Formats: sequence, structure tokens, C-alpha cells
Amino acid sequence: METTILAVRHGETDWNVERRVQGHTDRPLNETGQAQAERLRDELAGEQLDAAYASDLARAYETARIVVAGRGLDVVTDPDLRERDFGTWEGLTDQEILERFPEARHHPWGDAETPAEMAERVHGALERIAARHPGGRVLVVTHGGPLRAILRGCGAPADGPIANCHVARLGAGAAALRVLD
Repeated sequence: METTILAVRHGETDWNVERRVQGHTDRPLNETGQAQAERLRDELAGEQLDAAYASDLARAYETARIVVAGRGLDVVTDPDLRERDFGTWEGLTDQEILERFPEARHHPWGDAETPAEMAERVHGALERIAARHPGGRVLVVTHGGPLRAILRGCGAPADGPIANCHVARLGAGAAALRVLD
């Protein structure tokens, strides 16, 4: 039985605006991010949701909490839904990374978690969530990197930025994910 997953990137943070690498650094939503989450709550108001999950980082958890407000759903946190761990690059802009770590031009992951490691972690989380809610509709709030990895894993285009509070509708069944829209 296929589970529908509404995979969402969290709302905006100040570090998004400053173009700083957040990774596992726990940053809250800014006012714009809160408003984005409220708009998403309104957009999804007519849709049935059976459960809500989020990364355990504040920006994702807060987005999910705002989206499901008034539905009687608790948001279950899962650290496997986190953004990629960028190690010593966290908190830096792309320019600062290149200035402090010139080898980043040739070794783009530094001491960070690799995209493949992150993708494996996130896909495992989605498989567990889908197994807990067969045939259900589940909100999953995560981050740009994991959402991009999910889309790539489904064979969908995933290059370029993913907007804050973007929703990707996925079908999860028979150990495979597919994009629904």
C-alpha cells in the first residue's frame, strides 16, 4: 500500500539570507520563514495528514509545528532527516570557505559528510516513516540537501536551489520512492 509523503524544505533562516552553510548548526526560522510556514499551512489546510515528521533541527521542527497547528498532530523528530553535516565549513559563506580552505576547489567535501552518506541516511528515514504509515499521508519537513537527494533518488531533476517551504509529493511503496507531481 503506497504512502504519500509531502516532503518539505524548512522555512527561511537568517543564514539562508546570508548564504551561510548551516548543515547541523541549529538555526531558528526568521520572520520570513515563519510567514512561509504559515502560508504553507494555509495551502495544505484542505489536505488530510495522518502524521508529521521533521528533522530535529529547530528550523525544520518549527516549520512542521506551524504547518500542522490546529490538526491535533504531534511532530515526531528524526535526526536522520537532518541536513548534511558540513563539518568545519558550517557558518561560513562559499567565499569564506574558498578563502580559508583553498583545497575545497579540488576536494569539495572537506571533513563533511558526503552527499552519498546523507542520501543513504535520509532515504532510510523515509522508508521507516512510510512503513509506519502504510496508505497514509505524511508531512516530512527536512532541508534543501536531503530534499535534493530524495528527488535525485526518484530520478527527478534536482539541480539548482530548492525554495523554502517547497513541497515535493512522493509515493512510497514496495521499497521505492517516486515523485507524484
